[in-house]
Amino acid sequence: MEDRLDQREQDHVLIIEDDERLAGLTRDYLEANGFRVSLEDDGGKGVERILALQPDLVILDLMLPGEDGLSICRRVRSDYPGPILMLTARTDDMDQVLGLEMGADDYVPKPVQPRVLLARMRALLRRLDASDNGGDSRLTFSDLEVDNSTREAWLKGERIELTSAEFDLLWLLASHAGRVLTREEIFSQLRGIRYDGQDRSIDVRVSRIRPKIGDDPHHPHRIKTVRSKGYLFVKDH
Repeated sequence: MEDRLDQREQDHVLIIEDDERLAGLTRDYLEANGFRVSLEDDGGKGVERILALQPDLVILDLMLPGEDGLSICRRVRSDYPGPILMLTARTDDMDQVLGLEMGADDYVPKPVQPRVLLARMRALLRRLDASDNGGDSRLTFSDLEVDNSTREAWLKGERIELTSAEFDLLWLLASHAGRVLTREEIFSQLRGIRYDGQDRSIDVRVSRIRPKIGDDPHHPHRIKTVRSKGYLFVKDH
């Protein structure tokens, strides 16, 4: 395999997938690219395995015996801080939106293309090196604080519960406060892919972030939608 990720020593990936052939091929491909891989084929054991192993990344099938991927994602999200990449065989984007609302960080449609999977994983794992980067790592806006070194945010001194993808988006917007970021820029920065004009994942995340940071979802004052362009994180006056 010629694909190689710039990654830390032996990133650990847990694949929860009941298709033994797909799981095995994916494991072999990822191991050839420097990952340590664990497998689980029973959705009923998914929550237990994720919380016990605390892998660097979870690849989670949507349809599983025992317990489906949406339920697993929802149940572990408050206790598992790492990225969750969901696999879906369905073309209906409602499944993808539901996955994002349950706390998934990204999704890849089946049949899985290995190079696409690696590209999505690269974008998700990039955040794990954020604490090693220099520069201004804490931003303050009135009663909202966002710290990139600890990957935490606080509103009025209370810690905000954010998924890894939600934090990535919040930090990206906050670190460009006062400037409109287009969806093309956001996709390029966070997912390493071009915006196709239809993907709703960024919009779903913004809608989840707004109430967490004290923004009125109907009349937001902090993260504003700029019609036909993207999003603006408003600076303090």
